[in-house]
Amino acid sequence: MKRQNFTILFILLLVCQMVLYSYFQFTPLVTVSVLAAMILCVPLTVGTPLCMLIAMVSGLAVDFISEGFVGLNAASLIPVAFARKGIISIFLGKDLIVRKDAFTYKKEGALKISGSVLTAQAIFFLFYITLDGVNARGLAFNMVHFFASLLVSAILSLLVVKILTPDEKR
Repeated sequence: MKRQNFTILFILLLVCQMVLYSYFQFTPLVTVSVLAAMILCVPLTVGTPLCMLIAMVSGLAVDFISEGFVGLNAASLIPVAFARKGIISIFLGKDLIVRKDAFTYKKEGALKISGSVLTAQAIFFLFYITLDGVNARGLAFNMVHFFASLLVSAILSLLVVKILTPDEKR
């Protein structure tokens, strides 16, 4: 996929995330976020420091536009950007990192993609829920919030990964 197409799709999905945060918060038990999957899909030609900057700017943009604490998404996305190459290396293979190649559903398979997305989402929600005030709520509430958010967000994130990764047919 051309970098220009990726950037446009990334910005459109970022706007969708802002709308999702602003208008579709049905329950305090579920936070729906696809930001971690978006950061996971940043091309491997982008280094870790730049990816962390992209994560911070994306998180701050969502925080400023949506209702919430400013910096919460940014602070939760930066560890995902830091761990991105490690997650890809573990689940999708080190050869992708070396070649700086893009991953796709067809090449890697849904199971490997799902594992990487679940890991990225778990890192995001671990920081998000902790920074959101883990002491203000009980452990049971936080665990339900974590697992419910992880499940719902991971399902949507698989669609986001499908959109942001290159299509081999083109």
